[in-house]
Amino acid sequence: MSTEILFLGTVITVDESRPRAEALLVRGGRIAAVGDEAEVRRQATTDARVVELGERALLPGFVEAHGHPSDTAVVLSRYMIDIRPVVLATATEVMAAIHDGIAARPAGVVFNGWDGLLQTGLSDPTLAQLDEWSGETPVVILHNSGHVVFFNSAAARRSGITRETPDPVGSHWEKDAAGDLTGKGFEVGTVLALLGSTLADAQHDLPALLSDYLTTLNAVGITTVSDMSWDAAKRPALDAARTNGGLRARLRLYEMSGPDVVASVAPQNGDELVRQVGVKTWADGSPWVGNILLSFPYLDTPATRSIGVEPGSHGSANYTREQLDEVVERYFPDGWQLACHVHGDLAVDRVLDCWEAPLQRHPRTDHRLRMEHVGAMTPAQFERAAALGVTASILIDHVYYWGEVLVDDLFGPEHGGPWANARAALDAGLKISFHNDGTVTPAEPLRNMAVAMTRTTRSGRHLEGAAGVTLDEAIRAETLDAAWQLFSEHEVGSLEVGKFADLVVLSADPYTVAPDALPGIDVVETYLAGERVYGVSQ
Repeated sequence: MSTEILFLGTVITVDESRPRAEALLVRGGRIAAVGDEAEVRRQATTDARVVELGERALLPGFVEAHGHPSDTAVVLSRYMIDIRPVVLATATEVMAAIHDGIAARPAGVVFNGWDGLLQTGLSDPTLAQLDEWSGETPVVILHNSGHVVFFNSAAARRSGITRETPDPVGSHWEKDAAGDLTGKGFEVGTVLALLGSTLADAQHDLPALLSDYLTTLNAVGITTVSDMSWDAAKRPALDAARTNGGLRARLRLYEMSGPDVVASVAPQNGDELVRQVGVKTWADGSPWVGNILLSFPYLDTPATRSIGVEPGSHGSANYTREQLDEVVERYFPDGWQLACHVHGDLAVDRVLDCWEAPLQRHPRTDHRLRMEHVGAMTPAQFERAAALGVTASILIDHVYYWGEVLVDDLFGPEHGGPWANARAALDAGLKISFHNDGTVTPAEPLRNMAVAMTRTTRSGRHLEGAAGVTLDEAIRAETLDAAWQLFSEHEVGSLEVGKFADLVVLSADPYTVAPDALPGIDVVETYLAGERVYGVSQ
């Protein structure tokens, strides 16, 4: 049987030398020819499988430059109960799900997705409230951002957490004036401390869970995804998934930094399917829980009070400049790319200050240092980043889901309006990507493009303060430039001869519809190295 596939019709290449083509030939999992129909047909064998695209369009497979597949696979599985605002819209629904979950799982229950800013009427629960709801059932509730965890006394006892438990580096246990736990922890160290038993139980199922989750990414056209919370302890599960044929997308791994932690592998490792390319670091936390470092204050509103933000607060950072310097010196001289989570404008300054010095001490022509999310990053800061050769991955869905919250409840129009300013990043000369950040918002590349172009929220409100990007720029941010951020642009991201045939077939040419209609285009088929991994029909 021939391994060749001949696509005929609208081919959007994301290759500046030939933006569009009439045909594309796949041979042996790679792109063998792309161009005019007649010239490509001449290179195909007589038994090549022909796909007539018709009104459909062929594009490079989408690239999720900032994902968490090995964690998301567990979080969205039977091991946790999903209460995210994309699933449960109201506080009433959330509370009903929590009470039902406690009754159904008396041995212990974990919920994921609490978001009082979108699920209006929820206020951060106290330890006393959680104990009243649950009795002796251990209960853990993850905030939708992943940066806060709520827990009851039974969960603390099960995990061995007391008022004397030290704060993990970059994280902390909230305590009251008497020094007692309040039932709230900030950042990944506290989350991992409370989820140890759940994650251990899920480890056995992780190969199948990961395979299932990657299949959901294929369904929206994603063929490459980074894992920004990679842990080498997951390697056996990853290897098992690969052996079983369950890796239906390319993985680019970023190991999490930590105190006295060194990378588990050398910078040159892996292959085209799985490769560790960087190290994940943090500067601050989440705008939705009040711990991002800002030059301007949070507003004093019912919403900010519901999430525990003190009036006039300028937020906070998770790491000092000295701690950031230590992380950089541990990894950067060895050749690792660093990807730093940062939202607040003062935290952005801190990261750029931190990176400028080692770039002088350890010059590297192609470091691709990454800033992740960059909600409050200003045009001047993007220009400084460009001068240092820094790139940015933008969580543009903040505009879609939380746009009104940013302006009306948290920061006002001056600072909330230009949030996630992709236009300013591009004008400064940065290469950028868009992402959905695992469970934070559903993987939705086409919606990301639309939101970046229109700056329109879920309710249809246009956010003033930043201009939109063009469709060309939006597509590059989901394909070639995202691949570039993962050091994979030589393999994927555009439809060029020699690259892998990682492809997505859309139900329509995105250039023929209005920007706000992009999310309505269907993913018809997805291919990984020429093998169909998703299709609407067989």
